[in-house]
Amino acid sequence: MIKTAVTSVEAPDKIVATEKLFGFKWQQVLAFSERNEHVPEIDPDYHFEPDATRAILAGFTHNRRVIVQGWHGTGKSTHLEQVAARLNWPMVRINLDSHISRTDLVGRDVIKLQDGKQITQFQEGILPWALSRPMALVFDEYDAGRPDVMFVIQRVLEANGKFTLLDQNRVITPHPYFRLFATSNTVGLGDSSGLYHGTHPINQGQMDRWNIVASLNYLPPEEELKIVLSKVKEMSKQKDTAKSMIALANLTREGFIAGDISTVMSPRTIINWAENAQIFSDIHQAFRVTFLNKCDENERGIIKEYYQRCFAVEI
Repeated sequence: MIKTAVTSVEAPDKIVATEKLFGFKWQQVLAFSERNEHVPEIDPDYHFEPDATRAILAGFTHNRRVIVQGWHGTGKSTHLEQVAARLNWPMVRINLDSHISRTDLVGRDVIKLQDGKQITQFQEGILPWALSRPMALVFDEYDAGRPDVMFVIQRVLEANGKFTLLDQNRVITPHPYFRLFATSNTVGLGDSSGLYHGTHPINQGQMDRWNIVASLNYLPPEEELKIVLSKVKEMSKQKDTAKSMIALANLTREGFIAGDISTVMSPRTIINWAENAQIFSDIHQAFRVTFLNKCDENERGIIKEYYQRCFAVEI
């Protein structure tokens, strides 16, 4: 259950420079001076992609509705979290899987005991709860949401869109520092490739209400190398091996995009592989238990061929 305390500061109370926090120069942005239990933890080694980060910062500072689109494993959700962490901005993430219903978002009547008697009381959902607070609400897997859920969200997509609780005869005016974000694998047109089962086309009237659509792709190899070396310090003595690992990951991504394989190596997978290599003291065994064993048996031959091209070893 979400705690009700949010922050003693009801509005951002300081302005910060992006160069110090995110590694690039841009306009000054709003931030909170205090942290609370809803502010994500800071990852000090996190790498920010400038264009996507600017789009997210515009969402926080200028109250723009921002949706971040990209292949899975590109860091869409973590980008949002790490920006919020550095701004001390409270954030809640909701995964729009098939089990999330309209009542989860809006609320429902529940039976409670009061003075020894059963009474019916309305329990508000996550949407009215977040709307009335200085809170960033993130809808993950936005293009997988059910139609009834999507139409509930549509009401609050406009910057000053008020939300009506029909069961309560109450109209909620969004808090001035409520922010709304989403992540998706597609751009709302559905998935013609078959790579993302369960996604749906999004009503174009709703897509039009998103002020900013940011695209996030996989990092250049040199940037990804920096991340792996910062996360797994032991790999700094094995840079050539780390470069081969990243080259293999890029081959799986090209194969995934081309439809040759259905499983792709994300930056997280490479880091797990590097960590497991330290545990097993064997880069090849670590690859098998980290990635190869997760893959479809019919596709393992292709992945083994990728591996041989990068490491000159058959596994």
